Amino acid sequence: MIPSVLPTYIRAPLHFVKGEGAWLIEEDGRRFLDLGSGIAVNALGHAHPALVTALTEQAQKVWHLSNLYEIPQQEALAAALVDATFADTVFFTNSGTEAAELAVKMARKYWYEKGQPQKTTILTFTGAFHGRSSAAIAAVGTEKMVKGFGPLLPGFKQIPWGDWDALDAAIDETTGAIMIEPIQGEGGIRPLPDADLKMLRKLCDDKELLLVLDEVQCGMGRTGKLFAHEWAGVTPDIMMVAKGIGGGFPLGAVLATEEAAQGMVAGTHGSTYGGNPLGCAVGLEVMKHVSDEAFLANVNRIGGQLRQGLEGLIAAHPDIFEEVRGSGLMLGLKCKPAVGEVVKAGYDNLVITVPAGDNVLRLLPPLNLSEEEAAEAIKRLDAAATEVASQITAG
Repeated sequence: MIPSVLPTYIRAPLHFVKGEGAWLIEEDGRRFLDLGSGIAVNALGHAHPALVTALTEQAQKVWHLSNLYEIPQQEALAAALVDATFADTVFFTNSGTEAAELAVKMARKYWYEKGQPQKTTILTFTGAFHGRSSAAIAAVGTEKMVKGFGPLLPGFKQIPWGDWDALDAAIDETTGAIMIEPIQGEGGIRPLPDADLKMLRKLCDDKELLLVLDEVQCGMGRTGKLFAHEWAGVTPDIMMVAKGIGGGFPLGAVLATEEAAQGMVAGTHGSTYGGNPLGCAVGLEVMKHVSDEAFLANVNRIGGQLRQGLEGLIAAHPDIFEEVRGSGLMLGLKCKPAVGEVVKAGYDNLVITVPAGDNVLRLLPPLNLSEEEAAEAIKRLDAAATEVASQITAG
């Protein structure tokens, strides 16, 4: 018999009843160190006092207003994002998937309004993940994502990750945009080198294409800058944001230049809940924290400490781990045994991690992780690796 909750997830037998900063408390009282943050969502950890205050104060005023009216909290968060980024304008969504949908629409509407309606093709990359809507799975095109869900939305071409010759060959008169994650998350914490991102920006300029960046997972301070593309010193035309922007409250956004957004006029897009007062009140408080230069410097410092510890784990467990990837507090350990075994051993040793593609263990802790918690993370991961090694030896 099918369960009351649609069984589209294989869930770990854990029942967390409370969160405190970087810690999750199981109903039996065990305290787990959370290095997953709800998959890069809880940017400031669990139950951060400032976010709790922002939410409760707004909840006592108004929860929801239709976008038929002006929403002060939405305007304030949009202004903060515009002031801190390349963008001239922002549309708020509830999730990264919804942000991806709008980014696709915006890119195609741009060329339609420019009198080049044939430029509908968007080039994407193997290993990418842009959500689970019809457009998002068509953008990725992997069998795992699309099998059984046809016919697929046309207008996407997948390029092998890092194969720039193939990318250049794929560009034709129908190409309108390139869409890419500066660091692939689901694909296995694969950073795009700064030089390559600069090259993509120049290619888009030379070929008259839009550059669309998906910073749903790598944005909002996760790499030690507000957005990952800043390390390369380039800017996109359109950018998708979600996860960390709400600190745990469902919130997403599309940021764009005035030029790229010119086709999105009244009636071309909408959202019932996007930009609601509750979400934007929390998002504004998150933004105050993660856009602070001292805060970002500390992300880099703790990220460096954690990375050093992970390198030590590779030296201590060469049969379990082989490579550290990532930037800031978006890190990955490529595993030799199945990554699921390492995740499960982590549960046994009270540490939460997240599996990713290419057999990579994702580490996405709260951005305010302390030095002591980073050291404790290494200890627990070491214990998990020891457990996996003993299981392999036992055969």
